Amino acid sequence: MSEPSSPSFTICSYNIHKGFSAGNRQFLLHDMREAIRSVGADICFLQEVVGHQIRYGSAQDAETATQFEFLADSAWPHYAYGKNAIVAEGHHGNAILSKIPFTEYQNHNISRWQFSQRGLLCGRLGNSLTLICVHLGLLGSERAYQMKRLQEVIEKNCKPHEPVIVAGDFNDWRLRGDNMMRQELGFNEVFSELRGRPVRSFPAALPVLRMDRIYFRGLQLESARALRGGIWRRLSDHAALCASFSNPSALNI
Repeated sequence: MSEPSSPSFTICSYNIHKGFSAGNRQFLLHDMREAIRSVGADICFLQEVVGHQIRYGSAQDAETATQFEFLADSAWPHYAYGKNAIVAEGHHGNAILSKIPFTEYQNHNISRWQFSQRGLLCGRLGNSLTLICVHLGLLGSERAYQMKRLQEVIEKNCKPHEPVIVAGDFNDWRLRGDNMMRQELGFNEVFSELRGRPVRSFPAALPVLRMDRIYFRGLQLESARALRGGIWRRLSDHAALCASFSNPSALNI
């Protein structure tokens, strides 16, 4: 007999800035791991995660060379990684950490130019929930191209009646991509649903720009919050976001 479903589940989205504080002053991946664990999320969408060791002086060690494995540890036994930016010393990209096994996942290269390597990590869990981790570019024309690619990925991989969460760093402070997600693709954004517009998330110490988002479709939102006070102020240059959703019995989280 299966265990009864919990009444809700929580997700977290966080650009970890390769484990460094704003301005690359300190390597804080150990502190980030403890902070992320404290959220109690069932699923984590992470951006700028090192997948193969990139050395910055003596800051890193063998334990943290593969950051998504270090962060997942025993808290999230299942994870997916998508390599985006490749440099001589290694590579980094997006990662999804999950308490539920993946049935499949795929990384989609959405780079508009070689000097700005970006990707969409799309995963599907065994409970039919589709997850897309996003990190878009800094230039408007670049993001417009990448939003079209995101639309294609959603239309190809996500059935209209099945639940989907799209989360990450959109770099979309002018909210142009927000219109496509909401009006053309039928998604809601968690903070827009609760407060009327996406939350300010960058820079983390004193957020001004609305860069990070959590979009959802086919789910019932319960709550959302930005994690930007206390210890979060001194970690990454982005604030972490988290949201909780009602858990239909079909999801079995």
